[in-house]
Amino acid sequence: MIVRKSPTEIEAMREAGAVVGRAHVRMRETATVGTTLAELDAVAREVLTEHGATSAFLGYHPHFAPSPFPGVICASVNDVVVHGFPTEQALANGDLVSIDLGAVLNGWVGDAAISFVVGEAAPADLALISHTEEALHAGIAAAVPGNRMGDIAAAIGAIGRGHGYGIPEGWGGHGIGRQMHEEPSVPNEGPAGRGLRLKPGLVIAIEPMFMAGGGDDIRLDDDGWTVRTSDGSRAAHAEHSIAITKDGPRILTEP
Repeated sequence: MIVRKSPTEIEAMREAGAVVGRAHVRMRETATVGTTLAELDAVAREVLTEHGATSAFLGYHPHFAPSPFPGVICASVNDVVVHGFPTEQALANGDLVSIDLGAVLNGWVGDAAISFVVGEAAPADLALISHTEEALHAGIAAAVPGNRMGDIAAAIGAIGRGHGYGIPEGWGGHGIGRQMHEEPSVPNEGPAGRGLRLKPGLVIAIEPMFMAGGGDDIRLDDDGWTVRTSDGSRAAHAEHSIAITKDGPRILTEP
């Protein structure tokens, strides 16, 4: 069931989203060559605690996973598309890092992801990140009352395919509110003019994921969580939680 949010509820979600945005800023400032993924997880925990928020990820146990998620952040490096564990792995020069974080504040969830390179960045990695962010904002721009979900999907997919990237089938965004994952699903590719009609009060997480190798195939690690590109190419992930309002889309997960 799709539950639309009132303006007051959207304001509450904005507070949760701001915590996520601030944590991303702090983690991005912390991340450098030699920083471990576990250290970035600790930074996120500190920000959540400072704001009286809790993690939407820690202990999360969906039906597909063999065990609960062990961290506050998903930390995905190089060929990891999503759901990487925040381990003691130290970041190396040139690593492409995607950090996904969900926060719960006063019963409402915010969810966002960023990608960046530590140390010296390869031009292809910078382009991949830039195009993923471009697709995110194209999807957001399409999230206006009267449009359909397919318009968001088509906007994202056109940028990804236009630059020759792979798009993992079946992976995309979602509704968000009291729960991290609510209806509806938000595809990263599809025909414009199709699907759910967008109305004010709908709150969704839009999250393009592009793979540099051009193929769409992915593989799952033995941990049952970590999703990698099948060809070993690099991946980038960008995400905001947004509310559809009568005045257009409103980003809820900025700092």
